[in-house]
Amino acid sequence: MKRAIAFILTGVLFFALAVPMGALAQKKVTFTLWTKEGEVTGGVLEDIVELSKEFAKSRPGLTIEVVSYGVEELRQNFQAAAFAGQGPDLLWTVSDHAGPFVAMKIIKPVDNIFGKDFLKEFVRPGLECVELDGKTWGVPISVGNHLMLLYNKNLLKTPPKNTDEMIKVGKELTRDLNKDGVPDQYGLVYNLNEPFFFAPWLGGFGGWPLDGTKPTLNTPAMVNALQFVHDLKFVHKIVPVECDYDAADALFKEGKAAMLINGDWSLTSYQTPEVRKKVDLGVARIPMVSQTGLWPTPMTSGIYFMLPDYLTGEKLQIAKEFVEFISSDKVQLRFLEKHMRLPATASALKNPKIASDPILKGSADQMVVGKPMPTVPEMRAAWDAIRPNQEAVMAGKMSPKNAAKAMQDACEKLIREMTK
Repeated sequence: MKRAIAFILTGVLFFALAVPMGALAQKKVTFTLWTKEGEVTGGVLEDIVELSKEFAKSRPGLTIEVVSYGVEELRQNFQAAAFAGQGPDLLWTVSDHAGPFVAMKIIKPVDNIFGKDFLKEFVRPGLECVELDGKTWGVPISVGNHLMLLYNKNLLKTPPKNTDEMIKVGKELTRDLNKDGVPDQYGLVYNLNEPFFFAPWLGGFGGWPLDGTKPTLNTPAMVNALQFVHDLKFVHKIVPVECDYDAADALFKEGKAAMLINGDWSLTSYQTPEVRKKVDLGVARIPMVSQTGLWPTPMTSGIYFMLPDYLTGEKLQIAKEFVEFISSDKVQLRFLEKHMRLPATASALKNPKIASDPILKGSADQMVVGKPMPTVPEMRAAWDAIRPNQEAVMAGKMSPKNAAKAMQDACEKLIREMTK
C-alpha cells in the first residue's frame, strides 16, 4: 500500500488513494467506497485498497476513498447519510442490509444498470439473497458468508457426524488440566448469545425465523433449539460459561478448543504460521441434529455491492465500471486464493482449486445445506426480538418456552411499529 494513506478517525479506518502521478492536469473526481470489512477479515481490507488503486490508475484524475466500518455501523451511518444525500458513492456490504435499504428507498435496483446478461454470470444463491419486489438490489462479490464447523485435528482427528457424537466427544475434550475447577480446554466454542450463530440450530430442529414476512418464533422448533443450546452449557457443559465471538476465536487459536463454529470470513486467520503451531485446521458441516435427522441450516448470503439511490452521472458510471472490475474472474479468484471466499460468478466457482482444497471443499459442502438469509425488513425485527430472549435463556433466567413466546410477541410489536 505504498500510495495509500491510512487514518484513524473516531474508530473508523479510512484509506485515501493518491491520484496517479501526471494526472494533476486532468479533471479531478473523488469517489467514495464504504465497506463493511472493518472487522476481523484476514487482510481483505488491504486488498480492497490495492484493487481500488489498480482501478484508479487507468482513470487519470480519479481518487478513490475507502472508508471501513463494522457491519452495523455501516448500516446506521449510511441510513443517516443517505437521507441527506451526502453518503458514499458505492457500498460493499452484506445482503441483510438490502431489506431496510429498499424499504427506506435509499439504494437503486441494479437490473437496468448492469443488464440481464451481466447478472446471469452470477450463481443463483447469490442473486436470490438480494431479490425483493421483483428486482435485484445488489451485485454479489462473494457467496457464502456462512457458518460451519471448524475443528483442530491436533485434538480431534475426524469431525462428529451428529449432535449426539458432538456432545460425546465434546465431553471427552472439555478438560480441567490444572485441576483448579475451571476447564482449560473445551469441546466446543462459539458466540453463544448471537442470534446469527443460533440460526443453524433453529433450522436443524425444523424452524426458521420468518415465513415470508410473518414471524415464526413461537414454535416447538424454537423451543427445542433453545433447549438444545441451553443444555450444551448447563447440562453437557461442553461450552464455556461465557463466550462471545472474540473469546471463541482466541480459545481456538490457542489450541484450547477442539471445535469452533465460525464463518467463512475467518478461515485465513486460522492458517497463519503462528496459529498453525497449535491448530491443524479441518472444516466440516455443523453436525446433523440427532433428534430430528436434519442438517443445521446456517444462513447463507454473501458480500454485495449496493448503489445509493442518489447516485447519477459520472459517479454512477464509475461505480458500474468498478463493480465490473471486481466481478472479473481474475479478481474473483484472487479473493478465493488469498481469503478463501467462494466466488460469486459461476465461471470462477467452477475453478478446480475449490474441489482440490479440503478447506474450501468443506466450506462449499456446508453452504449447500444452508438457507438464504431473509432480506425483508422484518428480519431486522426478528433479530432484535430473538437476541435479548436468547441471552436470557443462556443466562439461565428464562425457560425456552417462555423465551419463544416473548420473541414472537416482541417481533410482532416491532413489525407493527415498522409499518405504521
